[in-house]
Amino acid sequence: MDGYELIRSPRKTLSIEVTRTGRVVIRAPQRVPMDEIRRYVSTHAAWIEQALARQRVRLAAHPEPDGARQAELKQRAQRELPPKVAHYAAVMGLKPTGLRITSARTRFGSCSARNSLCFSWRLMDYPQPAIDYVVVHELAYCTQKPRGAVLGAGRAIYARLSAAARDAALRAQENK
Repeated sequence: MDGYELIRSPRKTLSIEVTRTGRVVIRAPQRVPMDEIRRYVSTHAAWIEQALARQRVRLAAHPEPDGARQAELKQRAQRELPPKVAHYAAVMGLKPTGLRITSARTRFGSCSARNSLCFSWRLMDYPQPAIDYVVVHELAYCTQKPRGAVLGAGRAIYARLSAAARDAALRAQENK
């Protein structure tokens, strides 16, 4: 396989990354010979091709919107997300401290340590049930911070998610 970017660094292992834009990046320890890198890439050629195909499908399904479409999605996000957050926060008994609309490309949502929520306007290009799920998912992090905080915190988050998801499903049925 040709056409990859090689990055050498003081790491210990070889790795392959296929970026969102379809670039193939090989990361290698500084002292690994090129023959070994070529063999590594060659043995992973099928995986690389599959990953490139997945990225092409993703890009075709969700191309970068033009300026007018971006403005439309940002307006929709600012109009639709605050009421959704308020509704699901009430259902879940939560009070997030803030809400921001961002231009994040790789995350649809996040919840800070201070329980402030961020949502990418790109989320608005997806179906309503997906938007509702991301809102509920991020709200669930307002009470539980599972990243090393408490054993079982993940279970508590999923319990909250399932309760709010039932509400989301009911709302979807009502809106049909």
